[in-house]
Amino acid sequence: GNLFGIVSGRGPSNLVDLHKTNNFECDFLLAANGAVVMDSEGRILAESRCDGKLARPLLEFLISQGCFWADIHSEFKYSVEERDDERDDGEFTLETLPEIPYFNQINTSLPSFEEAARVTDEIRNNFGDYLNPLQNGNCIDIVSADMNKAQGLYSLLRIVGAEYEDMITVGDNINDTHMIAEFRSYAMENAVQAIKDIADYETHGITELIEKEMGM
Repeated sequence: GNLFGIVSGRGPSNLVDLHKTNNFECDFLLAANGAVVMDSEGRILAESRCDGKLARPLLEFLISQGCFWADIHSEFKYSVEERDDERDDGEFTLETLPEIPYFNQINTSLPSFEEAARVTDEIRNNFGDYLNPLQNGNCIDIVSADMNKAQGLYSLLRIVGAEYEDMITVGDNINDTHMIAEFRSYAMENAVQAIKDIADYETHGITELIEKEMGM
């Protein structure tokens, strides 16, 4: 009667590909930091959308802050590269990017953790009424202002008819903060200190966690 799933900052198509390529059995997938709730086959059960009109000004801002690329995740995945010499077939510049009706998440990266932290704060200052930037190492995942992994898990609880007390989470990086703080939680032993500070427990690995919780 237990359910096991992956909650990731990866976009929907990336997470489904990873799941299927590795033949990893699970009951649900939460992509884009909870913005897209899917079953194990990748069928969307619930999603949070951002207005597509925000995509271009956000991308322009990211490039102005030193980001050289960004991925836009929606029904389709769009990849935007600032430098012409680094673009592959199927990738876009701001000039060639088609109109985006909506997006679940836009993600990008910076050369260092410190730069990603700075740009995360700048995104929050400039777009915080509409968007929530979530730092993940030197990457930044940007979703709707009311979305994070905890909110995605609340959607899952409603879908499967489970209760708050049934949820156990485990994470290792800053974009896991909301779900680690909200639910009974574990930090991986190699997690960043900010996650260890708020988790209820620490674990060496997922197998160890499951064995502990099931009394094995």
